[in-house]
Amino acid sequence: MRIIDRYVAKSVLIATAVVMFVVLSLDIVFGFIAETEDLKNNYGVVDAAIYIAMTLPRRVYDYLPLGAFMGCLIGLGALAKNSELTVVRAAGVSLGRIVWASMKPVILVVILGGLLGEYVAPTTEKIAQSAKALKQGAQSNIVYSQGLWHKEGENFIHVNAVEPNGALHGISINYYGEQRRLEKSLFAARALFHEGGWSLIDVQITEFEESRVFSSTEELMPWHTELTPALLSILIVKPDNLSMSGLFKYAAYLSEQGLDGGVYVLSFWKKALQPITTISLVLIAISFVFGPLRSVAMGTRVFVGLVVGLSFKYMQDLLGPASMVFGFEPIIASLAPIAVCFLLGIVMLRRAA
Repeated sequence: MRIIDRYVAKSVLIATAVVMFVVLSLDIVFGFIAETEDLKNNYGVVDAAIYIAMTLPRRVYDYLPLGAFMGCLIGLGALAKNSELTVVRAAGVSLGRIVWASMKPVILVVILGGLLGEYVAPTTEKIAQSAKALKQGAQSNIVYSQGLWHKEGENFIHVNAVEPNGALHGISINYYGEQRRLEKSLFAARALFHEGGWSLIDVQITEFEESRVFSSTEELMPWHTELTPALLSILIVKPDNLSMSGLFKYAAYLSEQGLDGGVYVLSFWKKALQPITTISLVLIAISFVFGPLRSVAMGTRVFVGLVVGLSFKYMQDLLGPASMVFGFEPIIASLAPIAVCFLLGIVMLRRAA
């Protein structure tokens, strides 16, 4: 029985590895082509290649659920097409035992995904984004399109780039008074954090008083803000690419500031539930193999897998924003597609049993 378990698990694992290789290869090629459109200043072709390499852990993490789903569908499908699963069933191996054997490599994928998503991908993503911004000229007083905006009280802050060590580049701060009237605008080339707080370096100050404008400069001046290097390093990365601890921390900070942190809460639940997402997709794949896709051609199996995978993704993408528009809990938006997959998979497996 252990030999059969290993054989089934090996087939699923190899198919998953092949799917991940193909998908990642295509994603890397298209990602590099897209990066060439951002070449400017000191950001060249070699830098674009380094950026793609640094974001590889995030890309692996993003595609792991799809890889496990397609790998299980193709791996088990090949066994079913060659009648090997029929022989295994005839030898007295239960459907539940085959399902468990198929789930073993998936559990390995889930553990790998959890480690990548929590510890590796967020760090490499921050380094990649920071290096790209600096190469493209983040220290200029032009607002960098890939930077970050933040609202603190009635003031708006924009930072062009955040280095992993906490140093900031290209900081714009707009101070608003009564009736949202712009009273003062600052631009600092850099900002450094120390024990006493932040210090702005090479500051250009513009003050607005009725019809008059006053300009001045300061080499060094203090900056009082509740933002810390840890929070800013979270802001520079898209919510879906952050760690769960980072998402939880920043969502709590936004709540304290009286701001809406729904996007970060939604991303937190998507990442927290990704292991269950992967298992539910694999359950669907197994039910397909023992049901309607038992003896179809490989091309049909791949096509059906892509349709199901895309349908799941679109359902998640639609329900997420809908939860913020209509006010229901983000966890419901994340759990609904998973519940649908689980129910469909269990129903189809019972029919095949």
